[in-house]
Amino acid sequence: MYGICDISCVPIRKETAHRSEQVSELLFGDSFEVIDEHKEWIKIRCSFDDYEGWILNTVFAPYSGIDFKNDRKKLHPCSYDILQPAISSKRQIPILIGSSLPNYDGMIVKLGKEKFSITGRVTNPKKKYDIAFLQKTALQFLHAPYRWGGKTPFGIDCSGFTQMVYKIMNVRLKRDAWQQATQGEFITFMNEACIGDLAFFGSEEKISHVGILLEDDQIIHASGKVKIDKIDQTGIYSIEQKKYTHKLRFIKHIKNFHI
Repeated sequence: MYGICDISCVPIRKETAHRSEQVSELLFGDSFEVIDEHKEWIKIRCSFDDYEGWILNTVFAPYSGIDFKNDRKKLHPCSYDILQPAISSKRQIPILIGSSLPNYDGMIVKLGKEKFSITGRVTNPKKKYDIAFLQKTALQFLHAPYRWGGKTPFGIDCSGFTQMVYKIMNVRLKRDAWQQATQGEFITFMNEACIGDLAFFGSEEKISHVGILLEDDQIIHASGKVKIDKIDQTGIYSIEQKKYTHKLRFIKHIKNFHI
Protein backbone atom coordinates (compact mmCIF):
# COMPACT_ATOMS: atom_id res chain seq x y z
CA MET A 1 0.00 0.00 0.00
CA TYR A 2 1.12 3.54 -0.76
CA GLY A 3 0.00 6.94 0.48
CA ILE A 4 0.54 10.69 0.18
CA CYS A 5 0.25 13.39 2.83
CA ASP A 6 -2.82 15.53 2.11
CA ILE A 7 -2.67 17.86 5.13
CA SER A 8 -0.11 20.48 6.21
CA CYS A 9 2.25 18.14 8.07
CA VAL A 10 2.26 14.85 9.94
CA PRO A 11 4.71 13.82 12.68
CA ILE A 12 6.70 10.65 12.00
CA ARG A 13 7.36 8.85 15.27
CA LYS A 14 9.96 6.33 16.34
CA GLU A 15 7.39 4.01 17.91
CA THR A 16 3.64 3.43 17.91
CA ALA A 17 2.62 5.99 20.54
CA HIS A 18 1.70 9.68 20.58
CA ARG A 19 4.28 10.23 23.32
CA SER A 20 7.00 8.57 21.24
CA GLU A 21 9.91 10.62 19.92
CA GLN A 22 9.22 12.51 16.70
CA VAL A 23 11.99 11.62 14.24
CA SER A 24 10.80 13.49 11.14
CA GLU A 25 7.74 14.91 9.40
CA LEU A 26 5.68 14.43 6.29
CA LEU A 27 4.71 17.64 4.54
CA PHE A 28 1.84 18.14 2.11
CA GLY A 29 2.61 16.20 -1.07
CA ASP A 30 5.13 13.77 0.47
CA SER A 31 4.51 10.19 -0.62
CA PHE A 32 5.43 6.94 1.11
CA GLU A 33 5.20 3.16 1.10
CA VAL A 34 3.51 1.29 3.96
CA ILE A 35 5.88 -1.40 5.24
CA ASP A 36 4.18 -2.47 8.49
CA GLU A 37 0.98 -1.99 10.51
CA HIS A 38 0.12 -2.01 14.21
CA LYS A 39 -3.42 -1.18 15.37
CA GLU A 40 -4.09 2.45 14.34
CA TRP A 41 -0.46 3.01 13.28
CA ILE A 42 1.38 2.30 10.02
CA LYS A 43 5.12 2.17 9.46
CA ILE A 44 6.17 4.06 6.35
CA ARG A 45 9.19 4.49 4.10
CA CYS A 46 9.33 7.97 2.54
CA SER A 47 9.90 8.27 -1.21
CA PHE A 48 12.13 11.34 -0.90
CA ASP A 49 14.80 9.99 1.47
CA ASP A 50 13.84 6.37 2.37
CA TYR A 51 13.34 7.48 5.99
CA GLU A 52 11.22 5.14 8.10
CA GLY A 53 8.89 5.69 11.02
CA TRP A 54 5.32 5.46 12.28
CA ILE A 55 2.29 7.64 11.53
CA LEU A 56 -1.44 7.34 12.25
CA ASN A 57 -3.38 5.46 9.59
CA THR A 58 -5.94 8.29 9.18
CA VAL A 59 -3.75 11.16 7.97
CA PHE A 60 -3.09 10.44 4.29
CA ALA A 61 -4.71 9.81 0.91
CA PRO A 62 -4.23 6.64 -1.18
CA TYR A 63 -1.46 6.79 -3.78
CA SER A 64 -0.39 4.51 -6.61
CA GLY A 65 2.74 2.39 -6.56
CA ILE A 66 3.73 3.74 -9.98
CA ASP A 67 3.56 7.34 -8.75
CA PHE A 68 5.53 6.41 -5.62
CA LYS A 69 8.31 4.86 -7.70
CA ASN A 70 8.37 7.93 -9.94
CA ASP A 71 8.70 10.16 -6.85
CA ARG A 72 11.86 8.26 -5.89
CA LYS A 73 13.41 9.16 -9.24
CA LYS A 74 12.33 12.75 -9.83
CA LEU A 75 11.67 15.90 -7.85
CA HIS A 76 8.43 17.86 -7.87
CA PRO A 77 7.93 21.61 -7.74
CA CYS A 78 7.92 22.93 -4.16
CA SER A 79 5.89 25.61 -2.45
CA TYR A 80 8.17 28.59 -1.88
CA ASP A 81 6.05 30.79 0.39
CA ILE A 82 6.40 30.35 4.16
CA LEU A 83 2.66 29.62 4.22
CA GLN A 84 0.06 29.54 1.46
CA PRO A 85 -3.37 27.97 0.94
CA ALA A 86 -4.12 24.90 -1.17
CA ILE A 87 -7.82 25.00 -1.98
CA SER A 88 -10.05 22.16 -3.24
CA SER A 89 -13.81 21.98 -3.69
CA LYS A 90 -14.03 20.39 -0.22
CA ARG A 91 -11.46 22.18 1.96
CA GLN A 92 -8.56 24.59 2.36
CA ILE A 93 -5.16 23.36 3.56
CA PRO A 94 -2.35 25.69 4.72
CA ILE A 95 0.83 24.38 3.12
CA LEU A 96 4.37 25.22 4.19
CA ILE A 97 7.55 26.12 2.35
CA GLY A 98 9.18 23.05 0.79
CA SER A 99 5.93 21.12 0.41
CA SER A 100 5.93 18.90 -2.69
CA LEU A 101 3.45 19.66 -5.47
CA PRO A 102 2.97 16.51 -7.60
CA ASN A 103 1.18 16.71 -10.94
CA TYR A 104 1.49 20.49 -10.84
CA ASP A 105 0.37 22.19 -14.06
CA GLY A 106 0.85 25.84 -13.19
CA MET A 107 -2.21 26.18 -11.00
CA ILE A 108 -3.53 22.76 -9.94
CA VAL A 109 -2.05 19.99 -7.77
CA LYS A 110 -3.64 16.55 -7.78
CA LEU A 111 -3.37 14.33 -4.70
CA GLY A 112 -5.19 11.09 -5.33
CA LYS A 113 -8.65 12.07 -6.58
CA GLU A 114 -8.60 15.54 -5.01
CA LYS A 115 -7.47 18.64 -6.90
CA PHE A 116 -6.07 21.70 -5.14
CA SER A 117 -5.54 25.16 -6.59
CA ILE A 118 -2.18 26.79 -5.74
CA THR A 119 -1.66 30.52 -6.19
CA GLY A 120 1.62 31.24 -4.36
CA ARG A 121 5.25 30.99 -5.44
CA VAL A 122 6.47 27.62 -6.69
CA THR A 123 9.95 26.32 -7.60
CA ASN A 124 10.95 24.75 -10.91
CA PRO A 125 12.39 21.21 -10.44
CA LYS A 126 14.29 21.45 -13.74
CA LYS A 127 16.08 24.70 -12.93
CA LYS A 128 19.62 25.05 -11.60
CA TYR A 129 19.35 27.76 -8.97
CA ASP A 130 22.28 30.01 -8.07
CA ILE A 131 23.99 30.87 -4.79
CA ALA A 132 21.90 34.00 -4.30
CA PHE A 133 18.76 31.86 -4.35
CA LEU A 134 20.29 29.43 -1.85
CA GLN A 135 21.02 32.23 0.60
CA LYS A 136 17.55 33.71 0.10
CA THR A 137 16.00 30.28 0.72
CA ALA A 138 18.04 29.60 3.85
CA LEU A 139 17.13 33.00 5.27
CA GLN A 140 13.43 32.17 4.89
CA PHE A 141 13.93 29.84 7.87
CA LEU A 142 15.89 32.35 9.99
CA HIS A 143 14.68 32.43 13.64
CA ALA A 144 12.56 29.29 13.19
CA PRO A 145 12.48 27.51 16.59
CA TYR A 146 14.42 24.29 17.01
CA ARG A 147 12.31 21.13 17.20
CA TRP A 148 13.73 17.61 17.07
CA GLY A 149 12.40 15.89 13.95
CA GLY A 150 10.96 19.14 12.55
CA LYS A 151 11.15 20.33 8.94
CA THR A 152 9.14 23.57 8.90
CA PRO A 153 9.54 27.25 9.89
CA PHE A 154 7.38 26.44 12.92
CA GLY A 155 9.93 23.94 14.23
CA ILE A 156 12.99 22.44 12.59
CA ASP A 157 16.16 20.52 13.49
CA CYS A 158 19.63 20.94 12.00
CA SER A 159 19.42 18.24 9.33
CA GLY A 160 15.77 19.01 8.60
CA PHE A 161 16.89 22.56 7.83
CA THR A 162 19.67 21.53 5.46
CA GLN A 163 17.47 18.93 3.79
CA MET A 164 14.65 21.39 3.15
CA VAL A 165 16.92 24.14 1.79
CA TYR A 166 18.57 21.69 -0.59
CA LYS A 167 15.22 20.17 -1.55
CA ILE A 168 14.00 23.59 -2.65
CA MET A 169 17.26 23.91 -4.62
CA ASN A 170 16.40 20.61 -6.38
CA VAL A 171 19.04 18.57 -4.54
CA ARG A 172 18.07 15.40 -2.66
CA LEU A 173 19.70 15.08 0.76
CA LYS A 174 19.16 12.27 3.25
CA ARG A 175 17.37 13.01 6.52
CA ASP A 176 19.80 12.84 9.44
CA ALA A 177 23.13 14.68 9.82
CA TRP A 178 25.17 11.46 9.94
CA GLN A 179 23.45 10.29 6.75
CA GLN A 180 24.05 13.59 4.95
CA ALA A 181 27.72 13.29 5.95
CA THR A 182 28.00 10.29 3.57
CA GLN A 183 27.03 12.44 0.58
CA GLY A 184 29.12 14.80 -1.54
CA GLU A 185 32.87 15.42 -1.78
CA PHE A 186 35.29 16.31 1.01
CA ILE A 187 36.73 19.83 1.12
CA THR A 188 40.36 19.58 2.23
CA PHE A 189 40.90 23.13 3.44
CA MET A 190 38.56 25.69 4.97
CA ASN A 191 39.63 28.36 2.48
CA GLU A 192 38.51 26.11 -0.39
CA ALA A 193 34.93 25.90 0.87
CA CYS A 194 32.12 27.67 -0.99
CA ILE A 195 28.83 29.23 -0.01
CA GLY A 196 26.30 26.40 0.20
CA ASP A 197 28.75 23.71 1.29
CA LEU A 198 27.71 21.59 4.26
CA ALA A 199 29.78 21.70 7.46
CA PHE A 200 29.53 18.74 9.83
CA PHE A 201 30.23 18.69 13.55
CA GLY A 202 30.56 16.22 16.41
CA SER A 203 32.97 13.66 17.79
CA GLU A 204 35.08 11.11 15.95
CA GLU A 205 32.45 8.51 16.76
CA LYS A 206 29.35 10.45 15.70
CA ILE A 207 28.26 13.34 13.49
CA SER A 208 25.69 15.24 15.53
CA HIS A 209 25.22 18.59 13.76
CA VAL A 210 25.21 20.14 10.28
CA GLY A 211 24.89 23.62 8.83
CA ILE A 212 25.21 25.58 5.57
CA LEU A 213 28.19 27.82 4.89
CA LEU A 214 27.55 31.47 4.01
CA GLU A 215 29.93 34.22 2.97
CA ASP A 216 32.38 35.99 5.30
CA ASP A 217 33.12 32.87 7.40
CA GLN A 218 29.52 32.54 8.55
CA ILE A 219 27.25 29.53 8.91
CA ILE A 220 23.48 29.28 9.12
CA HIS A 221 22.26 26.36 11.22
CA ALA A 222 19.49 25.21 13.56
CA SER A 223 20.63 25.21 17.19
CA GLY A 224 18.04 26.54 19.62
CA LYS A 225 16.70 28.35 16.57
CA VAL A 226 17.86 28.87 13.00
CA LYS A 227 20.63 31.45 13.33
CA ILE A 228 23.84 32.74 11.81
CA ASP A 229 27.14 32.27 13.63
CA LYS A 230 30.84 32.54 12.84
CA ILE A 231 32.82 29.47 11.76
CA ASP A 232 36.53 28.67 11.51
CA GLN A 233 38.69 25.53 11.45
CA THR A 234 37.91 24.90 15.11
CA GLY A 235 34.14 25.02 14.70
CA ILE A 236 31.13 27.26 15.30
CA TYR A 237 31.74 30.29 17.48
CA SER A 238 28.60 31.72 19.08
CA ILE A 239 28.78 35.49 19.37
CA GLU A 240 25.87 35.41 21.83
CA GLN A 241 27.50 32.84 24.11
CA LYS A 242 31.06 34.02 23.41
CA LYS A 243 32.35 30.47 23.02
CA TYR A 244 32.70 27.58 20.58
CA THR A 245 29.55 25.45 20.58
CA HIS A 246 30.26 22.81 17.91
CA LYS A 247 33.54 21.13 16.92
CA LEU A 248 34.14 21.03 13.18
CA ARG A 249 34.75 17.58 11.72
CA PHE A 250 34.74 18.26 7.97
CA ILE A 251 33.11 20.16 5.11
CA LYS A 252 31.50 18.59 2.05
CA HIS A 253 30.49 19.89 -1.35
CA ILE A 254 27.41 18.44 -3.02
CA LYS A 255 27.99 17.64 -6.70
CA ASN A 256 26.21 19.61 -9.41
CA PHE A 257 25.06 22.22 -6.94
CA HIS A 258 27.28 25.25 -7.52
CA ILE A 259 27.01 26.89 -10.93
